[in-house]
Order: sequence, then C-alpha cells, then structure tokens
Amino acid sequence: MKPVIYFDNNATTRALPEVIEAMLPYFGEKYGNASSMHSFGGGNKKAVEEARRQLAALINADAPEIIFNAGGTEGDNTAINNAIRSWPEKKHIITSAVEHPAVMEVFKNLAAQGYRVDYIGVDEYGRFNLERFKKVIDRDTALVSVMWANSETGVLFPVEEIAKTAREHGAMCHIDAVQALGKIEVDVRKVDADMVSFSAHKIHGPKGIGALYVKKGTRFLPFMVGGHQEKGRRAGTENVPAIVGFGKAALLAKETLHLYKERVAPLRDMLENGLTAAIEDAKINGDTKNRLPNTTNISFGYIEGESILMHLDGEGICASSGSACTSGSLEPSHVLRAMGVPFQFAHGSVRFSLSKFNTKEEVQKVLEVMPPIVSRLRQISPFERPQTACGNKENQS
Repeated sequence: MKPVIYFDNNATTRALPEVIEAMLPYFGEKYGNASSMHSFGGGNKKAVEEARRQLAALINADAPEIIFNAGGTEGDNTAINNAIRSWPEKKHIITSAVEHPAVMEVFKNLAAQGYRVDYIGVDEYGRFNLERFKKVIDRDTALVSVMWANSETGVLFPVEEIAKTAREHGAMCHIDAVQALGKIEVDVRKVDADMVSFSAHKIHGPKGIGALYVKKGTRFLPFMVGGHQEKGRRAGTENVPAIVGFGKAALLAKETLHLYKERVAPLRDMLENGLTAAIEDAKINGDTKNRLPNTTNISFGYIEGESILMHLDGEGICASSGSACTSGSLEPSHVLRAMGVPFQFAHGSVRFSLSKFNTKEEVQKVLEVMPPIVSRLRQISPFERPQTACGNKENQS
C-alpha cells in the first residue's frame, strides 16, 4: 500500500499522539462515572472541567458556557431546536443556501411543519448575501443559523454582522463553527452569537465529541433529557475519555493556530497555483481573499470529480468532492450549484483541505500526478469540451 498523502482534513483529522495519550487513562484505570458520588468516579469530574476550561480558552468563553455533546450535528440540532422551542410564537427561520446537512436537513423538516424559511443565497464567489438577509429578517424571526466557514470552499461568512442584525430584530443567532475552529481565530465574545457549535475531530481530537457554546443569559431548553449531566443541559453519561481528548486538542490548537497562516496557507497556495497553471479549464471556486487558510476547491472542467478522486486514491492521495456527509451523492455539490458554477465544472470539483502536518513534498506529488490524470479522463469524458479553452481564471475578488 502506498503511503497516504492526506488532503481531506475538512472531513476529519488525525488525532494527535498527545491527545491519545491524554485519553488512555480514562479507558483503563480511571474508568469511573464522572457523575458518581464516590471519589473514584466523581474524581473524573475534575478532568471534565479542565477540558471545559481548555476549550473555553480557545474560543474566549467562560467555562460554564460550554456544553459537551456528541458532535457538530448534535450541536446544530440542539441550537435550532432550542430557538424554535424558546419562541414558539415565531414561525420564521433563516439560514443560508450552502449550509452543512446538519443544518439544512433540520430546516427542511421545519419547513414541512409550516415554518417560513428563507435560504439566503451567495454570489459566484460563495459570499453571503448580507443585503438580502437584512431585507428578509423581521420580528417574526425566531432563529438565524449560518456557518462561520463553508466546509467545501472555505469561504468565511460575516458572522459578526449577521449576529448583530439578528440581535437587533430579537432573533436568536446560531453559528456553526465546526470548520472554523483551530484554523482561524474564533472569538465568541467578538461575534456575540447566542449559540456556537464545535466538533473535536476537526482539530485533531477524537470523533464522537463536540460542544455547544451557549452565551450566558441565553434562554436554553435541553434537547437531550434524562439525567442531570452538564448542569441539566445535556443528559447522558459523560464521555470522559473523549472530553479529555477534546480539551487537549483545544489546548494544542491554541498553541499552534499561527501555523495555519504562516505555513498551511502558503502550501495551499502552492498547490492551487500549480494546478491552475498546469491544467487548462481549471477554476478555483470561492472567494480567494476571505477563506480558511487550509482549503481550496478547484473545478476541472468536463470531467467527473469522482473519477479524479479514484485516480488520486490509486496514487495514495486522499481528497474530496465536497462535504463528507454528502459524498455518497453523484449530484454536483449544492454549494457549487448555489454559486452558479456551470454543471460541467461543478461536476468536476475537488476539495483539497490541508493541515499543519502536510508538507511541500506532498504538494509536489499532487502537482506531479494531477495533470496526466486530468488528461486521461478528458479523453474518455462524456462531456463535450469546447475547441477553444476558456483558460485558467482565478478569482480576483
């Protein structure tokens, strides 16, 4: 088997050795239930609270504002559920047209139940239509739920302005910060949203653990009910090993955040510039000036992205055609469709998402194998390619 070159870090990341080491004792000798009265189990509560402080420090929150849960999907569902239950008289909700399925599917279900839903569109560069948003929000709006950073293009949304506008109209604001955490500064005080969701496995922590920030004073009705865990806000026996791992990953993310700007972004640019220079009809999707430092989404016109991924996999290179939660679909990404990317380009999109562990040599390997892969696939492609190439056009926004 070829060594793996991993450029799919927006799907998940490798758990750090320090994270695994921190977790191990809580699978073995420290296996007690953190909610037990005796010191053997209850002593683990200290480890949970330390992890809570570590995550709070990363996002500039107070530790009691952190609720641990099973991951980003639960956080998103909890926040949305809380808003509509807190304001049952309000029947209007707002999201964007490019959200993760963990938000989008909930909104679709609520629309079927009679809620008035506005899906705010994006422009050709994936930028949130703030003007449209400000026109549709009103006093009947219970919730605004949008992502901080798009998982497919890396484009950042104006979350501070979105949260401010929601607050001015008496609506709750939830931000899905799963992709932003650990890659850019995430300051919940600066954004001032009511709720913000996170996931550990995107920052080199374990899978199956996440957190929801709930700003002090925000009305909150539990989504998971049962026991008294998390101060009655999220029932269920604490997953101590995973919580400890999340805390350690947050601590390390805070210490190494600067690497994404100093080291990861230049590697991303090297990959992006090399591919668009070497391959005709290669188009960058998204705003290249306002995005995550680790993400590039490139369309290779007139071929299928899934075929590219299969050939890359044969070279030991892992990439993606979009969100891992929708990768089972052969349809073009809903994100790229919302941006108006032509079908023959949207169908051939590949997302490369880097981490602080990727190297220049790995980027060079991708630059070496991609041009012949694209050339071979175009020879057998069902898409008809124009005789005159459109050229390599980079977003200059």
